[in-house]
Amino acid sequence: MKASVFLYPWDVDGDPEAAGRVAGLGVRQVTLAAAYHSTRALTPRHPGHRIVTAEHAAVLYPPDTRWEGRELRPYAAGDWAPGDAYGAAAAALADAGLEVHTWVVLAHNSRLGAERPDTSVVNAYGDRYPWAPCIAQPATRAYLVELAAEAAVRPGARGTELESLGWYGLQHLHAHDKTGGVGLGDAGSYLMSLCFCPVCREGYGEQGLDADALAASVREALEPLWRGAPDGGGGWAGVERLLGGAKAAATRAWRDETARTLQETAVRAVRAAAPEGFQVLLHADPVTYHVGANVGVDPAHILSVADGVVVPCAGGTGLLAPFAEQGRAGAVLAANFTVVSGMGGRPGTLAADAAEARSRGASELRLYHAGLASDGDLSLVREELSRLRTRAPEVTSSAPPRTINTGR
Repeated sequence: MKASVFLYPWDVDGDPEAAGRVAGLGVRQVTLAAAYHSTRALTPRHPGHRIVTAEHAAVLYPPDTRWEGRELRPYAAGDWAPGDAYGAAAAALADAGLEVHTWVVLAHNSRLGAERPDTSVVNAYGDRYPWAPCIAQPATRAYLVELAAEAAVRPGARGTELESLGWYGLQHLHAHDKTGGVGLGDAGSYLMSLCFCPVCREGYGEQGLDADALAASVREALEPLWRGAPDGGGGWAGVERLLGGAKAAATRAWRDETARTLQETAVRAVRAAAPEGFQVLLHADPVTYHVGANVGVDPAHILSVADGVVVPCAGGTGLLAPFAEQGRAGAVLAANFTVVSGMGGRPGTLAADAAEARSRGASELRLYHAGLASDGDLSLVREELSRLRTRAPEVTSSAPPRTINTGR
């Protein structure tokens, strides 16, 4: 199975040994951040620093003139990724014999929300989510599509992985986050992620819903949860129990269509800008109403649009099956495992986990995250990848669920 590790440019730039160290893991590919959200990242081996604070969402290369006169445009990085940080890191990795693909984060941008609050998702209570641009707004959609095309197709890149190309909602690892005091569950989180900006209000109207009445229904449905009542059960059935079947279906119809058309438009824009054979993957969850970095998609639809998907497998490999069941020849189905033990990952079981993923249809591996991992974690990754190359390990039963905090 082809394996790729995630990296930030600051993991490589200024460290002359970084590219060779990554190549020595036994991977063939690196997925290198070209546009990324704010973060605070550990760099345990870098000769010049140990902590990098990326203060806001930014492109990690010099943006070109296409943005002149545009209402929304990407932010340049600060001293955490100066100049063409992406380009310098990509060149070093390519010189080490690694294939470089871009990693592009799209609808996740707290600075945009702070400076342009009108672009943000607004919940049924009127609270704005500054980290979550509303993907229904025309100006936001145009910005995301253009950003996808520019950030994905960097010089020398052989492909891209598009993250957050869809709805973002309540769930977000924010600074000193204090939102876990009430167990909203899957259903409550969906209701708290519904957007009521002016464009979405019109969209609900197109589905036969009065936006004010819908917002009132959402607040009414959530009220028992604030008082500690059970969340109504998991899955879509839980949403229907809280909101009612007809209203739930209408909200989902609006949101699903909005996400689908954005994904189609963005992938077309990337392909138009890219050379022949350029690979386009989405970080995806096979449940359309799910939100976040791994956007909810319809498996049949997305595999007709993109070359494949990157699927979160940190908590198990169950999300692979809906994509594998499509039987789409040539589609990439990459199982994404966390290999940072301090973040809940299990690098020492990678060979067995990979074998299980392969049995469920995975064709490739993604390993999160080579720059954040300790030396011990990387040593285990190297050993486990060697095992995969030399013999097929026994497929073990699914491991107990793990608590993973990638902070992606």
